[in-house]
Amino acid sequence: MSLDTLSPIPLHVQLKNILEEQIMKGYYKDKIPSERELMEMYSVSRSTVREAISILVREGILEKKHGKGTFVSLKPIQEWISITSFAETVKRMGIRLLDHGIVSTPENIANVHGFDDQCYYIRRLRLQDDVPIAIEIHHYPLEIAEKLSRYDLNTTVLYDVLEMDLGIQFWEAEQIITCTHPSEEEAEYLEIPQTTCLLVTERMINDPEGNLVEYYKGMFRSDMYSFVMKMSRKNLF
Repeated sequence: MSLDTLSPIPLHVQLKNILEEQIMKGYYKDKIPSERELMEMYSVSRSTVREAISILVREGILEKKHGKGTFVSLKPIQEWISITSFAETVKRMGIRLLDHGIVSTPENIANVHGFDDQCYYIRRLRLQDDVPIAIEIHHYPLEIAEKLSRYDLNTTVLYDVLEMDLGIQFWEAEQIITCTHPSEEEAEYLEIPQTTCLLVTERMINDPEGNLVEYYKGMFRSDMYSFVMKMSRKNLF
């Protein structure tokens, strides 16, 4: 695979995309070629190689080890904590519907307007290259249950449908990340031992009027997934 010098896509982005694809397909499972080897393989400058690798390091796909080289990270799937980035992340992953329907509202949102005693529930398995990564559970008010149930929940990107088709505007979200061990059923779905620790994220998303439009709970394999939060200190004076 070669780079297209006539393409409007910068060379370092092309190289980054090629390396990412090769890693996801298992071509590189441990260490990637050195900078010099990549320069020779793709006929590019050292700065192009370094830019491509730097992006993959920031995304958690690669990890640099001083004096040893650049290695494939154990957490190739990484989510920058925001509603938009989460939607973009899940678009790159496969889906398998586990179950859905009307259920009793979880206790922690039972008193929230619109949810009351019952809500609409969707539980799906997330996959990356057919490897199970996470179990995701979405809860919605009953008023949108009938509309959502018309879609193929094995392929639908829920956030696209909610915003573009149903006109629901996501405005503010609160997210908590904890950890737990899976139940026997969850471990079976994720193909892991019950002793494995899962990353658990709970997210409540409100519309501009402050109404809760989704309560989300995701249970992610900690060996395959990571969350990233970038912070900076600004001058307050």
